Amino acid sequence: MRLLTSLATMLVLGVLIAGCGQKTAVEPKPEPDPPAEEPVDRVTVYPYTAPFTGLGSKEKLDGRRPIMVMINNQTQARPQSGLDKADIVYEILAEGEITRFEAIYQSQKPQVIGPVRSIRPYYIKIAEGFDAVMVHVGGSEEALATLAGPNYADLDEIANSKYFWRESFRKPPHNVYTDLDKINQAMEAKGFRTTSELPRFPFLPADAKITEGSPATDISVKFHSLYSASYKYDEEKGRYLRFSDGKPHMDLTTNEQLAVTNLLVVASKHRVIDSEGRRTVDVTGPGDGYLFQQGKARSVKWKRSGGVIRAYTDATYSEEVPLLPGNTWINFVPDSPGLKTAVQFQ
Repeated sequence: MRLLTSLATMLVLGVLIAGCGQKTAVEPKPEPDPPAEEPVDRVTVYPYTAPFTGLGSKEKLDGRRPIMVMINNQTQARPQSGLDKADIVYEILAEGEITRFEAIYQSQKPQVIGPVRSIRPYYIKIAEGFDAVMVHVGGSEEALATLAGPNYADLDEIANSKYFWRESFRKPPHNVYTDLDKINQAMEAKGFRTTSELPRFPFLPADAKITEGSPATDISVKFHSLYSASYKYDEEKGRYLRFSDGKPHMDLTTNEQLAVTNLLVVASKHRVIDSEGRRTVDVTGPGDGYLFQQGKARSVKWKRSGGVIRAYTDATYSEEVPLLPGNTWINFVPDSPGLKTAVQFQ
């Protein structure tokens, strides 16, 4: 009996010892999911910079000669084509108590430009500061006499109609159009120089935030008692949307509302010189102005320097105010009654 009990005890101990020598299988824990990657804003890096806009460019633009086109702004000419692709636009009163646009093209290519209109001496003075080829339909006697000189490259539709066309949906003189392909063809045929030493402008970084100045999200610019324009700041776009006579100012070709990154409004001497209502306009300065950027207004001084109109912090003209990367519009208003009467903003 004792032998059986001993054997049983040994058997139980053997089983226990054998059990202790075995490892219990443990299911592996699943690997935790890797943390989700945060979205990365991929910024396109361009090899070049457009000289008149400060924006990135895939092609080298330094040295490319600018092209200036006179564009009609009478009611019958709206909406125009191509203003949205101009690097710089000057808006100045002509006769008829309405403004005319002087559009400078260098880095962008609109499909269509027009309606093209006639030129005046003060528009010539602005264009020559850019060494631009001047595109127009006729002009005042004084302007045409100036352009007859040896130092200008101009393309007048009256003598060069094959580089323009007339649209049937508008009546003359509001129906003359062109494009940059035709202008470049004309430049080649006439032996115009295609390169130029360009004026330079200071630009802020692309991510710059304007903090200085008074709130200015709604702007009204009265050029004449019979004509005004206005701008409304679009915070999402970071640009001012343009209105003419209270209506959105659209581009006919793209059906997009005109938008402006830098708006400079300056006051200068205006004087009517003949019975047709033609004017002389001072585009040299100096004078007072407002620079509108990112919903802010800043009082500035302006003058023509290095051939082009620039804004300065004060009357010492020692510090030029930099522009935001993008297009620039410069509006000229008469110095009588003056800037504060002509320009309202809030």
